[in-house]
Amino acid sequence: MSKYDKLWKYVKDDNKEKYELGFDEIKDILGFEIDHSFLKYKKELEDFGYKVVKIKLKEKSVLIEKVS
Repeated sequence: MSKYDKLWKYVKDDNKEKYELGFDEIKDILGFEIDHSFLKYKKELEDFGYKVVKIKLKEKSVLIEKVS
């Protein structure tokens, strides 16, 4: 179990094709701010049928898409 499982489950359960989640939204889901470890853990999202397409630091958001 990873510290990002709540976020991965949220994405999977909502079942949208694309997400652009702001860092604040992610903090609300997880209960903590994402940190540098997100770069390592983002690969886990593929087990849930999604992938992190882009991390937008300037906009403070993460773009996630469903894997076909």
